[in-house]
Amino acid sequence: VQLQASGGGLVQAGGSLRLTCAASGRTFSNYATAWFRQAPGKDREFVAAIRWSGDSTYYADSVKGRFIISGDNAKNTVYLQMNSLKREDTAVYYCAGGLYGSTYYIGTYEYWGQGTLVTVSS
Repeated sequence: VQLQASGGGLVQAGGSLRLTCAASGRTFSNYATAWFRQAPGKDREFVAAIRWSGDSTYYADSVKGRFIISGDNAKNTVYLQMNSLKREDTAVYYCAGGLYGSTYYIGTYEYWGQGTLVTVSS
């Protein structure tokens, strides 16, 4: 499975961005697809995830109410709509795919994209 993340960029605080994760090589049915992020000097952290079976979604408390994860099964693509962005959302965002384990746990995810940089300015 290859994952391609895109959509990052520079945005002012309060603005919006939409990230895209496109998968190829295998369908994501029954997988969890997640977004993680890593700010400079910090560990990679969970942001949001979606499970294709049942369309369940999961969010970190820090983004709940501001970010929306969604998927297009036909296109094998997952989106992360980020609204009301804050400076602390600045990070490299990675999409990941995994099958077994806790949705929030980084070790669940065996497939990773290359990351896309999101910079939020004040």
